[in-house]
Amino acid sequence: MCGRAYEPRFLFTWPNSRIAVMGPQQLAGVLSIVARDAAAASGKEFDEAKNAERTAAIETQSRCESHAFFMSARSTTTGSSTPSTPAHRPEASSLSAAHNNPVEGRRGFGVFRM
Repeated sequence: MCGRAYEPRFLFTWPNSRIAVMGPQQLAGVLSIVARDAAAASGKEFDEAKNAERTAAIETQSRCESHAFFMSARSTTTGSSTPSTPAHRPEASSLSAAHNNPVEGRRGFGVFRM
């Protein structure tokens, strides 16, 4: 529940997690509503076949790009962690790095999640 806008030092995900503002169906539905309203405002006829094509493409793209490994490759997250490999968990080294380095927050403390 923390993103890069809050400037965390590290941001990890589970390998099977999804990172997105909304689900693929919701995103495609919103964009379909926007396209339908734009067509109505300009007085043009709304093409349902083209809308179905666009909806399928948006859902596919959203499903692929919300995958944890895709987001890690885009530097949205620091990496992935699995509970099955506790000896190699990146959180341990991250906590050590955070403990041994001064906090550079606005008032001398970091992000608090409440």
